[in-house]
Amino acid sequence: MRTLILILAVVATLAAAPLRGTRPLELSGDPAEKMVNGIIGYLRRATADSKSARNPSAERLRYILGVEDKHGEPRAPRLLARVGTPALLVDRGTYRVYAVQWDVSDGITAEGLLFEPAGRIRARVVAIPDADQLPEELEVSRVLAASGCQVLSPALISRKDTWSGNPKIRMTNQPHREFLYRMAFEVGKTPWGYETRKVLAAVDWFATEPKTPIGVWGYGEGGAVALFAAALDKRIDAAVISGYFGPRETLATQPLYRNMFGLLKDFGDAELAAMAKAGTIFIERKPGPNWPGPSTADPSRRGAAPDGLSPYTEAQVDAEFRRAQSLHPQARLVIAADATNGFLEAVGLHPGAPPGMPVPVREADQRQHRQFNELCDYSQALVRKSFFVRQALWAKANQVNEQQWAQMSDKFRTQLWNEVIGRLPESGMPLNVRTRKSYQGPGWDGYEVQYDVTPGVFGYGVLLMPRGIAPGERRPVVVVQHGLDGRPQHLFGLPAVDKENGVYTNFHYYGNAGDVLAGRGYIVYLPQNPYIGNFRPINRWANPLGLSMFSFILAQHQRLLDWLVTLPAVDASKIGFYGLSYGGKTALRVPPLLARYALSICSGDFNEWISKVTTTDFGFSYMFTHEWEIDEFNLGSIANHAEMAKMMAPRPFMVERGHRDGVGIDEWVAAEYAPVKRFYDEMGLGGRTGFEYFNGPHMMHLQGTLEFLREHLGR
Repeated sequence: MRTLILILAVVATLAAAPLRGTRPLELSGDPAEKMVNGIIGYLRRATADSKSARNPSAERLRYILGVEDKHGEPRAPRLLARVGTPALLVDRGTYRVYAVQWDVSDGITAEGLLFEPAGRIRARVVAIPDADQLPEELEVSRVLAASGCQVLSPALISRKDTWSGNPKIRMTNQPHREFLYRMAFEVGKTPWGYETRKVLAAVDWFATEPKTPIGVWGYGEGGAVALFAAALDKRIDAAVISGYFGPRETLATQPLYRNMFGLLKDFGDAELAAMAKAGTIFIERKPGPNWPGPSTADPSRRGAAPDGLSPYTEAQVDAEFRRAQSLHPQARLVIAADATNGFLEAVGLHPGAPPGMPVPVREADQRQHRQFNELCDYSQALVRKSFFVRQALWAKANQVNEQQWAQMSDKFRTQLWNEVIGRLPESGMPLNVRTRKSYQGPGWDGYEVQYDVTPGVFGYGVLLMPRGIAPGERRPVVVVQHGLDGRPQHLFGLPAVDKENGVYTNFHYYGNAGDVLAGRGYIVYLPQNPYIGNFRPINRWANPLGLSMFSFILAQHQRLLDWLVTLPAVDASKIGFYGLSYGGKTALRVPPLLARYALSICSGDFNEWISKVTTTDFGFSYMFTHEWEIDEFNLGSIANHAEMAKMMAPRPFMVERGHRDGVGIDEWVAAEYAPVKRFYDEMGLGGRTGFEYFNGPHMMHLQGTLEFLREHLGR
């Protein structure tokens, strides 16, 4: 018995032995969960470290806000009145209040209140309330007007969810600001950016009037807008930032609509305050808004990103203020519990008569609805126009030959990687590959694989190695990528095969792809990608650093390729990629950017992607779902799926699409593939691209794709 136990122990040890040239894998627990936690840990550390390497500039701030460096013709506000409803809301004697609207640019307007002092105008100020505060409720506007100041106060987009959705399809619990954010972010715009443009348009008008000091005053979301405006416009003589200023390194835990791609690479609140060198910046310690997050009152409304708002502590505000002082000791920075008197003095005013009672509120919901619809319509128009923006960007790539494309293609790849996805710094770490034989199939052995990427971040997957590879023989590799919430183990080992027809009777999205491909003699690698479990915070932590989840996926695949090409049985010139669903997203963002991938097959994802992400006319749109991490900043101006696929050329590229796949519609997919086919044809490489429709759902069909792999990789 002891001998038998010893023999069994030796057999078990040999069975779990690592691949030659690798260390034994000792990983325990869930590798996917550890991977996600490792990435988030890396990002938390990088966020804390970001303060030491920032290089703020107005040009960069304009880009990430989505504020163009151009202004329309400055125009005075229009009075908003109709029969029976005058524009004048109230006359306090020392000042009057009117309902007004003013032009911003390209069809965008601002609506709110104009406070006109009775006597000479001594200063002009834009007073910006919080998102859930009406201009009528902002007391400082009345204080300023009573002191001789002309005041414009715009209404901001609120955190309510009244109109967030399409009543013909689905209503969501996304706050208005988030619903707007989702469609705007894809074309390089943000809610804060739209509102900053409104404030700067008011400043433009002020600057055409007889010269007086110009100021901005903002609370909550209005405080953010005031800070951005003061950092961008040197005509502003004084600004009050109230209920907002603090350590912006917490951005990932704040509402999604505040997300800004690359903000923390170059800016914190201290850097922004220090940029406003032309005026005095007052930081008011007044607590900011306390918002519990999206409403859960109606269970039929869902899809909103989590996270609410809670005020910074005085200690946090003070610490960020001291950092601003250290960045620019000559800047005029003031911190106070109440900035009223200091601000009045800074714009040449003294407290006047009592401010009077609050302004009566008239049709605030209608005003909010108009402003919300206008910005949504504007964003949707930008989505439509993004086709022409991409056409202009890619014009030089029309009708090029293979040599010409080779000379220009890296520029497009670099732009997508650096400006949209984000490039992770090279770590220089040893690969430190660990393996363990964990699976066996008919004709192959399966090894779990782990390797290091960057501190705290690793790659993991399963290698299926066919048996019987002769010494010196080199085989092609197919990297097969799972979809959302998938695992490598989902792609092999399915039971119940119909041996006569070779079809698995238990339906599965992946169709036992690992077994099928290894059975044909391919070396198969099945990576674990991090879009599993509680992964959505990855993009929340990554985006402010100018990174995304695919920054890490790209780095993992770079390191994977570093290892695969060292295996003696691998033909390094024939490493293909085949991904379904989220794996199809990977097929469009990884092989096109990594030259060592010999081909790419996108299954169940290829689409008119910019429209799918932003449309409110189709139920499959990401505008209605909880997949709030999906947006990529300004992708619409750089590359749709067609342009991503073009980056694969001259290497082979294929699309696999089931007619009943709910991720889109055949018409969109075919239309988006057409320019890809034309691109390859005009280069004389039409045989290197393919498209297969099949009569089925969201799945790997494993028919035309297998022929495509055989044709271009062999076997």
